[in-house]
Amino acid sequence: MLIGRDLMARLFTTDDWLPTVFAVPNPAGGQQFQIYRDGLDRFSVVSTILSGGACVTISQPSVWEIAGVLRGAVNRQQLDASSTNSAQAGVSRLLQACAVEAARSSASGEVFELRNALDDQTSIIFHVYGGDIGRISRRSGASGGSGDAPPLGYANSDNDPPYDIFSIQNEIRD
Repeated sequence: MLIGRDLMARLFTTDDWLPTVFAVPNPAGGQQFQIYRDGLDRFSVVSTILSGGACVTISQPSVWEIAGVLRGAVNRQQLDASSTNSAQAGVSRLLQACAVEAARSSASGEVFELRNALDDQTSIIFHVYGGDIGRISRRSGASGGSGDAPPLGYANSDNDPPYDIFSIQNEIRD
């Protein structure tokens, strides 16, 4: 996982490689794109696009994760999933552009709020998950962490499929 963290940090040395179609925010809040899915379901790469001041609450599956901010700044806050008011259970961490968090494993059902720390511009956070996150049940909701929110899907259109691994490798700079 240290190699994955290093590769993500090198990928973030510039932010001009992400196609615009994968960087357009949803005016109503956040949306996610599947950037890459390993054919053997070993890992997947997902981006969360947050319009200015927007936030999204995500229930994490029990897999490892590496997270990093490509553009902007994001507050990442663990919430108390057992509380009806989603009381904060952990310290909020501000991740600036080019910041990459160490790999971590989450317990099933951990709930995180991702909030754009900037009111006037889009922020983009990438996640590398230890599995095909698109096939793992997880939920998203408004900032209240609604437990009855629909399963989290991707904003990719049929004309904008995920990358192949060779496209990503071409963007990593030493």
